[in-house]
Amino acid sequence: MKSIGGFYYVRCEDKIYECKARGSFRKSGSSPIVGDNVIISIPDDGFSAIEEILPRKNKLRRPALANIDMLVIVCSTVDPQPNYNIIDKMTAVAVNNEMKPVVVVTKNDLQNGKTIVDIYKKVGIPSFLCSPDDKSEIESLRNFLKGKISAFTGNSGVGKSTLLNALFPELDLQTGDVSQKLGRGRHTTRVVELFELDGCYVADTPGFSTVDLQRYEMIDKDRIQYCFSEFEKYLGECQFSSCAHICEKGCRILQAVEENEIEPTRHKSYVAMYNEVKDIKQWQLK
Repeated sequence: MKSIGGFYYVRCEDKIYECKARGSFRKSGSSPIVGDNVIISIPDDGFSAIEEILPRKNKLRRPALANIDMLVIVCSTVDPQPNYNIIDKMTAVAVNNEMKPVVVVTKNDLQNGKTIVDIYKKVGIPSFLCSPDDKSEIESLRNFLKGKISAFTGNSGVGKSTLLNALFPELDLQTGDVSQKLGRGRHTTRVVELFELDGCYVADTPGFSTVDLQRYEMIDKDRIQYCFSEFEKYLGECQFSSCAHICEKGCRILQAVEENEIEPTRHKSYVAMYNEVKDIKQWQLK
């Protein structure tokens, strides 16, 4: 549930155990991270110990999180304006790590965000349009999260804390101040932590910025095309088998963009991501 200062807090049979990790993990270079399923030993006295890390279905490098079902990407209609490149980078990271991407658009009361939501609904990404006066959409999102482990991320100012407060009032997040429940403030040590809330688990991810995603969650250039689901039905139809779908002659993806079958903002994000990693060696992505 939480890792801090060499201690790991493990939920087992409705109880939290403070554990140390066996030295063998340090030697192997694989340490437990938040979200891991583990086997622990519980002595009569002294600290409990993590004995084994069970296989992970996925893992994010920064912040360190494992076994996430859904990556909830929060953006706003205004202040700040939606950055499609960042949103699409995050949706691609989710797909590449076998997580379900979810887009939540906030501040719909300040400016209508239907256009943003429609872009992602069109490609099959669950999307929600939230505002303080729309309780039904908040309830729909809360029900969608049930039974899942979700990590929330978004740029500063998009209203992530306000959204989490609306979804789970028991978190008691204070926007721009120290949270009574999470202890997050300007001078506090920030840690990744899972919270069990209303039938689901939510990862609070301090420090989970777009810079982290761009630096630590690089995707191999040949895999990026598979992280955009709307490309799938056109793959293999380009004139050249080595087509990168950037500016090549006879590219079926580019044709689909021109015919508005693929949203231009999504393709623009793909091109930016491809150019970002095209010269990076495979070993640098590890």
